[in-house]
Amino acid sequence: MAMHVPKSYFQNMMKEGTKHLSGMHEAVFSNLEACTELYKTIKTCYGPKGLNKMVINHLSKLFVTNDAATIIKELEVQHPAAKMIVLASQQQEAECGDGTNFVMILAGSLLEKAIDLLECGLSPSEVIKGYEMASEKCLEILETLVCHTVKDVKNKEAVLPIVKTAVGSKQDGYEDFLAELISEACSKIMPTQRTFNVDHVRSCKILGSGVLSSTCLQGMVFKRNVESDITLVKDAKIAVYSCPFDIGTTETKGTVLIKTAEELKNFSVDEEKLIENSVKALADIGITCVVSGGKVGEMMLHFANKFNIMVVRLMSKWDLRRLCKSINATALPNMSPPTAEEIGFCSMVQLEEVGDTTVVSFRQAREESAMSTIIIRGSTDNIMDDIERAIDDGVNSVKMLSRDQRCLPGAAATEIELAKQLMTFGEQTPGMEQYAIRKFAEAF
Repeated sequence: MAMHVPKSYFQNMMKEGTKHLSGMHEAVFSNLEACTELYKTIKTCYGPKGLNKMVINHLSKLFVTNDAATIIKELEVQHPAAKMIVLASQQQEAECGDGTNFVMILAGSLLEKAIDLLECGLSPSEVIKGYEMASEKCLEILETLVCHTVKDVKNKEAVLPIVKTAVGSKQDGYEDFLAELISEACSKIMPTQRTFNVDHVRSCKILGSGVLSSTCLQGMVFKRNVESDITLVKDAKIAVYSCPFDIGTTETKGTVLIKTAEELKNFSVDEEKLIENSVKALADIGITCVVSGGKVGEMMLHFANKFNIMVVRLMSKWDLRRLCKSINATALPNMSPPTAEEIGFCSMVQLEEVGDTTVVSFRQAREESAMSTIIIRGSTDNIMDDIERAIDDGVNSVKMLSRDQRCLPGAAATEIELAKQLMTFGEQTPGMEQYAIRKFAEAF
């Protein structure tokens, strides 16, 4: 028989400040109550008429949103049991991009019902077994509740009702307008062979005007100014460099010995000729736009203007990679002229003013493109952040639709049917598990 370790000895073994909880009331109920408190906080945000929460994070940044994923992320939950529900909802966000609130509420409701069962005298193992049986039965029932199947995911009209449902729970009143934008953006970039990538629908937030002024375009938009004097290029041939658009410096220190004034004049002329030749080499192969991931040299810019080449500088390497995908180009690590395979093509590169913000847009006019961008307008940053989250949920619903085209009834119809069928299943099940199954049904 194992010797019981007294509590004082146990505390001595652990580091200072360690808590030791045991028994049903101390350990199990306190954990369940912590989880139900968290779920009650989030519960009021659920659905199209859900209330907004005002969250101020550790950096004193203000969030006003009813998106459960954002609220949980900024709350920084410390309780270990409540943290497990948070991790479950984060996994749901990573896998499906939406439904985090439902996961939180269902988990919290199940644990709330578990308190009743444990108080009635059931053991935790019996509750767990009953819940597992009910969960397996749920998956069986769901297969029979399919009400609609989308035939063609590339068809904008077929996708529209599904996106509208996802957006409606976040932005009640704007769902028709936003669903139209999202369906248009997704249908243009929907691949035929491989799965849909959420990262290919970008959003660009520009302050001013109202939400209904938001637009969608094929290609990419960057909140930047152009470096050169040229602001519009049609049917552009684009060279992309991940290095600075400037003359290279030597890796080792070198000393140039100049003896006469003539040599000094020739030295600067030779440098100019070298730069001019490198820019002329780009112009000779038809390059009309250069995108650089580093700084742009003044002399390089002078000759780029001379040869009518537009120069755009992008600070982010991720933006540079996405642009390469959008225009089908290869980013070069040094200042050599690109080959025919490395050159990117774009229908129009233009410097525009949206509101009072200057943007560079890379537009594609062809039927299909690799990237599409939704330009979000709004009177405040908070509104635009909320619209961006709604768009993110809508795009994720298209991703899930590209994996599985089957749809279930909405407006809690599925949950009510599951609860009804689980109640019947619970009444037919022998043993103590039947109580847990019935509570599982009540949780819906």
